[in-house]
Amino acid sequence: MNGIPRKSMSPLAKTVIGATVVLALGGAIWMNFHFDSSKGSAGKANKSGGNYEPPAPFRFNPIANYYTERFRPQYHLSVESGNMSDPNGMVYYEGEYHQFYQNSGQWGHAVSQDLVHWEHLPVALMRDELGEIWSGSAVVDWNDTSGFFQGKSGLVAIFTHFQGGVQSQSIAYSSDRGRTWTKYEGNPVIPNPGLKDFRDPKVIWHEASKRWVMVVSVDNHVRFYSSPDLRNWTETGEFGINQGSHAAVWECPDLFEIPVDGSGNRKWVLTLSMGNNEETKGSTAQYFIGEFDGKTFHNDNPADTVLWTDFGKDFYAAVSYSDIPEKDGRRIWLGWMSNWRYPFTMPTDPWKGNMSIPRELTLRDIPGEGIRLIQQPVKELDLLRGTALKLEAQKLAANSNAFGKWHGTSYELDTTFIVSADAAFALKLRTDGTGAEETSIRYDAVAGTLTVDRSKSGAVSFEPGFAESFAAPVKPSADGRLPLRIYVDEDTLEVFAENGAKVLSAIMFPEATSKGLSLELERGSVKLDEASFYPMRSVWRDENPDSSVPSRILIGRESVDVAVGAHATVKSSVLPLAAPQQLEWASSDVSVAKVTLAADGSGVDISGIGAGQADLIAKTPGGKVTAMIDVFVFEP
Repeated sequence: MNGIPRKSMSPLAKTVIGATVVLALGGAIWMNFHFDSSKGSAGKANKSGGNYEPPAPFRFNPIANYYTERFRPQYHLSVESGNMSDPNGMVYYEGEYHQFYQNSGQWGHAVSQDLVHWEHLPVALMRDELGEIWSGSAVVDWNDTSGFFQGKSGLVAIFTHFQGGVQSQSIAYSSDRGRTWTKYEGNPVIPNPGLKDFRDPKVIWHEASKRWVMVVSVDNHVRFYSSPDLRNWTETGEFGINQGSHAAVWECPDLFEIPVDGSGNRKWVLTLSMGNNEETKGSTAQYFIGEFDGKTFHNDNPADTVLWTDFGKDFYAAVSYSDIPEKDGRRIWLGWMSNWRYPFTMPTDPWKGNMSIPRELTLRDIPGEGIRLIQQPVKELDLLRGTALKLEAQKLAANSNAFGKWHGTSYELDTTFIVSADAAFALKLRTDGTGAEETSIRYDAVAGTLTVDRSKSGAVSFEPGFAESFAAPVKPSADGRLPLRIYVDEDTLEVFAENGAKVLSAIMFPEATSKGLSLELERGSVKLDEASFYPMRSVWRDENPDSSVPSRILIGRESVDVAVGAHATVKSSVLPLAAPQQLEWASSDVSVAKVTLAADGSGVDISGIGAGQADLIAKTPGGKVTAMIDVFVFEP
């Protein structure tokens, strides 16, 4: 580079231009100038989902660029900084969903009134003299069986203490809605019985026996314990040896009873995650359907039947919320969107990891298969929908893109296809328009598979196998109908097929300016019967995705290196994407670099003129929103 001096650029570099502030974050630049509250504040009309109004106590963060880092999900829960992994202590109490989570050996904490808008709270359970605080659960002790609450109700957390390779089960309690916690002086309540793997307690109240029940992971199976008071526990049984998949250690169990749709019957569900292994190419999860008698679980299916929870790579340690009121009646869970192949190596900063969208769980008796677990996005997500874009029913044609006019980086896409027996088609998301970057969802009726391919999804080099594809067995209905419900966020993809019977969840890391969609016929006959596209609101900032008022400029790269006489192209977008996309560009030193608008209007072409450094400044017409990138020109 011939020793060209470079500006010092921290992960969060700031440059003042007039009255505006540029924030360079990761590999893209986000610029916020102002937000037009008359067009985007809470309570204003949402043409698709009615009035948008977060719960009254909720307040958006006043920092204009809060949660706008590169790859930062906009409607998925992620930690402000540090690591987020297993969901822990999920419980509903006094109007709040509590989302505890693993945060490097302690319990992080967030609360929500609607499963959508979250408030971060201080760390709830810190490591202590007994060790780190690993995964576990929380319950409401309504009748003060523990004696911790002077006859009132309160929260009890049950978790694994880990120290010196030894895992044991302990408890803590809170009398102030989970804001502060007291560790039980008699911990551990279940000392380690001489096992290497003995962790992740899930506790429920078993009404039939009038006792608390704990299910805990024990290497390749689970054990059950019973207690009258959450302090004193007795082992009652075990399940899992020679049952289901044993590709890796079993972790993070959950146990609950839910009805079978339309039958009047109820079944118990035991869910488990499994650690990283070669057989499944990473960590994964499975579940069992059966009966529970208060002491042990009985599988309804043959022992070798394996029921996978999710066919993607990034849905782990999912557990459900305890104590959701009976008048609601739903069983809701979420999972950690990562994999123990690459738990904290993803190219995000200053955070690692996020949760999936919350999902409602039901059971359905599927002809030819049996009773299966069904996952559907919770209805609360509909609140975030912007104005729907819809397409008329149409037959797909070769070399035609029915989704060519749609674009977005954070949205919900609901579609129904009617496919012939020999059909194949591909729906590509987060495309850059050149074919170099895209995430593909491909359906092949002959193979009966729905495949997600993220091999060209953007940043993939951080883990050797991340550029991969994975598939679920998916069948259309008898009349050929194939509904797909798809949720896309800045770094996530969740695909719901067969009305929630098959799900594929994955993380991906495309450039911020890769916002295209395409729908391509490969063979056979495919009719797009219906399609609705909903841009989604951020749950962190009060911004309306339908607004025509520019709020930020996205530039696909933080800086550009180009040789003298050479050219480089940089893409850009204006947010919200509903705003006019026109930008004006200028170079601070035309003797170093010149800039011209790209022919397609999606960015700029940069020409290296002479060795040195120049600033390229982009602004909306009128200059109210501005952004900047550095260009370094060198002698080849």
